[in-house]
Amino acid sequence: MADHQSPRPPEVPHDSAHPWRRFVAIGDSFTEGIGDPDPNVPDGHRGWADRVAEVLSQQVEDFAYANLAVRGKLIAQISADQIEPAVELRPDLISICAGGNDVIRPGTDPDAIATQLEDAVSRLASTGAAIVLFTGIDTSFTPVFRPFRGKVAIYNENVRAIADRHDCIVADQWALKTVQDPRFFDDDRLHFNALGHHEVARMVLRALNVPNDLQPMQPDPLPPRTWRQARSEDLGWAREHLVPWVLRRLNHQSSGDNVTPKRPEPSPVVPPAKDG
Repeated sequence: MADHQSPRPPEVPHDSAHPWRRFVAIGDSFTEGIGDPDPNVPDGHRGWADRVAEVLSQQVEDFAYANLAVRGKLIAQISADQIEPAVELRPDLISICAGGNDVIRPGTDPDAIATQLEDAVSRLASTGAAIVLFTGIDTSFTPVFRPFRGKVAIYNENVRAIADRHDCIVADQWALKTVQDPRFFDDDRLHFNALGHHEVARMVLRALNVPNDLQPMQPDPLPPRTWRQARSEDLGWAREHLVPWVLRRLNHQSSGDNVTPKRPEPSPVVPPAKDG
């Protein structure tokens, strides 16, 4: 098998600023920041993209950041609703993470989803911006999503091939073993919590070769549980999160219906007083 090498981002000396001035993030709930609540940011969700933008904004003047991601969106919806607005914002750095909601749907084809991703990347490439793509996380640690591991792996190989063809930077979640732990996830078991988003932000900054002061965050140890307690938690999760998700699918509804992007226009970033 060919060894796909992600293109190197610009070399940035530790005493120099990175080269980007306008960052636009597109995608679904992962990029919107769901699971990382913060009342001080637009729409009340912070997330890895906000955290990356906070670091980038501290190193250059006139930095601006837009986030067009909307929870629940499939790749066709992201392509239809977010690509052209992103291009019109004239970014020099773009992140796109799309296809995850498609991959975990039964009966979908990861190769066909990747074809849609490549079309989106081709359109974004017209900006001349640096483009960051994401592989999906290795789901082997979670019983709920373990059955999709093979589909995620196939999709990831397509992502790496697309990155190679279009000179994109790969943010490799599959290799990010730290977050393959339920303690880095929200109660819905699907979205990262603040710890998970923080670790993804650190990984993205490494992929961009941007020096930063973000430190690893360690979760608290899991309390001991009997099998009865674990079973009760599983049933509670199914009632609160799984059943509503299934009902939305059956009714052709999305958690992102009637949700608008939290940062539709590039604007300055105000770092939080204290990271967490």
